[in-house]
Amino acid sequence: MSIAIREFVVNRPNYGQTKWVDRMTEVESGQILVEIEKIALTANNITYAVAGDMLNYWSFFPAEEGWGKIPVWGFARIVQSKCEGFAVGERIYGYLPMATHLVMQPEKVTAGSFLDLYKQRRELHPVYNSYTRVTGARPHEDLEPVLRPLYTTSFLIDDWLADNEFFGAKQVLVLSASSKTGLGLAYGLHQRRPAGPEAVGLTSAGNKAFVDGLGYYDKAVTYGDVATLDASVPTAVVDFAGDGEVLAAVHRHFGDKIVESTTVGLSHKDAPRPPADLPGARPRFFFAPDQMKKRTDELGRDGFNRKLAENWNAFAEAADAWITVERSKGEDAIARVYADMLAGKINPAIGHILGFK
Repeated sequence: MSIAIREFVVNRPNYGQTKWVDRMTEVESGQILVEIEKIALTANNITYAVAGDMLNYWSFFPAEEGWGKIPVWGFARIVQSKCEGFAVGERIYGYLPMATHLVMQPEKVTAGSFLDLYKQRRELHPVYNSYTRVTGARPHEDLEPVLRPLYTTSFLIDDWLADNEFFGAKQVLVLSASSKTGLGLAYGLHQRRPAGPEAVGLTSAGNKAFVDGLGYYDKAVTYGDVATLDASVPTAVVDFAGDGEVLAAVHRHFGDKIVESTTVGLSHKDAPRPPADLPGARPRFFFAPDQMKKRTDELGRDGFNRKLAENWNAFAEAADAWITVERSKGEDAIARVYADMLAGKINPAIGHILGFK
């Protein structure tokens, strides 16, 4: 029996252009059909679009030629099962398309998880193909799709920096300090004080009071005040904004005191890319799954998951003090929040949970 799916797609060359499309699909033996209950939309999803070709994000949930489905994180419920061990009504959490439904093919199944190895997703990175089987109540359930994927990246950057002894840096300069991934990193760095390097936030004037009020950063300055920072301090830069002009100003201010320069996100999507001849360490892109694989190899999958879960629960408890979750439903709401996110109009203290109906 064919099933109708409604999908939100974006124009890959111009992802400000969007539309809703209908598609028919079928569930085959060994597969399940899930109805997507709720998803989060954050600046991280804009990064998926910006880096879609470079990091293969468009391949997880293909669309018609020239269009793409931006991956999101959220919860879904099984509404049809042709896979042994999976019952209608069971809930899952993980990486999903912006769509009403998804056909999945569970393999490598355990009591608490599985890999979705459906057709084109079979050859893609298992970090994104791993799903949690949800049982019972989950603490911070609505915060989970809003913050946990971002926090996982924050946790891995913090872990990677510590793994490399912070490259000799005495301070870590976080560009786009109010970004949720930046906040997660600052929280991790704050837990290492006073033994670890200082966390310094670079943010907009409009977000500075919010950043200052968190207590995660040792200090914060606005983008226009880079020159007020002590240029003699060995500095590791972690750039969540992707604004080449800001990154260039930072490199030119600190010169060869930039001991590491890591690009993580592209939240300022229209900003110019940095020039190639910057002083200090050459900027490079951080790919979180590489550090996750290293730690999983060392600690085992269960060991890594336990460590991540402990740190996530502590961060989620702290985040409850400053984040408000707003819930919206329907196609108009999804399109509106996406447009606001693309335009950078989202309050950093707000998390958006969206439903399709």
